[in-house]
Amino acid sequence: MAEAAPELLTTADGRPLKAALAAAQARSRRRAFLLVVPLLVFVLFTFLIPIGYMLKRSFEHDGFAANAPAMVAWFAENPGFDPANPPETAYAALVQDLAKMQVDKTTGMVGTRINYTVPGTISLFKAGARAAKDLAPPYREALLALDAEWGKPVLWRGMQDAASKYTADFYYVAADRKLTDEGWAKGGDKERIYLYLFFKTFLVSALITFICLLLAFPVSHLLATLPMGKSSLLMILVLLPFWTSLLVRTTAWIALLQEQGIINGALVNLGLVSDDDRLSMMYNMTGTIVAMTHVLLPFMILPLYSVMRVIPPSYARAARSLGATSWTTFRRVYLPQTLPGIAAGSLLVFILAVGYYITPALVGGADGQLISNLVSFHMSKSNWSLAAALAAMLLVAILLLYWLYDRLIGIDRLKFG
Repeated sequence: MAEAAPELLTTADGRPLKAALAAAQARSRRRAFLLVVPLLVFVLFTFLIPIGYMLKRSFEHDGFAANAPAMVAWFAENPGFDPANPPETAYAALVQDLAKMQVDKTTGMVGTRINYTVPGTISLFKAGARAAKDLAPPYREALLALDAEWGKPVLWRGMQDAASKYTADFYYVAADRKLTDEGWAKGGDKERIYLYLFFKTFLVSALITFICLLLAFPVSHLLATLPMGKSSLLMILVLLPFWTSLLVRTTAWIALLQEQGIINGALVNLGLVSDDDRLSMMYNMTGTIVAMTHVLLPFMILPLYSVMRVIPPSYARAARSLGATSWTTFRRVYLPQTLPGIAAGSLLVFILAVGYYITPALVGGADGQLISNLVSFHMSKSNWSLAAALAAMLLVAILLLYWLYDRLIGIDRLKFG
């Protein structure tokens, strides 16, 4: 006798149970997706799109390409020309574009674009545009008679690079390279400012991170071991800076640290320093480090506290009962358990310090400026492409450090509580 087929499981309304479970799971996934859609949209419009636009601007500048069509066409037809000896046709195309720039009033835009890689060319283009309509062939001799700068190979290399809307020129400049008659080369001492500021920014950020760790560790330990009532009261003091404007906090440090400020006044009154030898703690790197440490200290305390408060005190008591000294107990029992908090706080403080520019701009002066201040400067001066290139290099450096952290320590050990 043949065996009867197993009875199909169904729901109360008669639907197959397997199909009903699949439909329920699909509905759950759709609801979960709809819940995160606002966050995805927020991240898209406030993070991904701005970063994408910044990366695009770091390669893009059409100041010359959009306003010198004859030169763009000539460079496209003659990619292997000799910059030291451009032919007459090149000068003819240049004169044609200079006359057009004068009519369209785009000379300043074109000259500014070339000036980014060949400094001192804005006035050259303005003078050439004003005289272009009166120039007659041969145009080479006419332009060289007007100004010998028109014959320099570096100028023609700069125009050739700018003839394309997309260029890597701004990354060369950001890497302290200089355009010469032979091409891009290492800049002189006066041109080496960006890589130095990158190194200085990372060094200062590491120092601030280390100081914050030294100050935050005992404070976090105290908060984690005190009774809840006292710990909550002290936590209010830790969180108080978050409720105060950054500008107010920075201005307070200006009042404290300047030569005629409160700290110097107290030292003079105590006889520790003379009135003529007041300490210079403002508008230099000292002011930047002190103010940024104060601003970023809570970002180190909170991750440390969140990890320390869940460490059972019985572990330390057990180690002491087995004969371990206080130092051994701290080094081999307590400290390893705080490493996730140390890693999280250090990474958070370091990344924030690298990107800070308000505090260094207010208290740092010329000596206390970081790379973020230079990015802000170039953006305010309308050289957005160079600012975007510097910001992109900073982003790549941060991502590289993040990758190294993951390889050496492991991102899975990063904990904020």
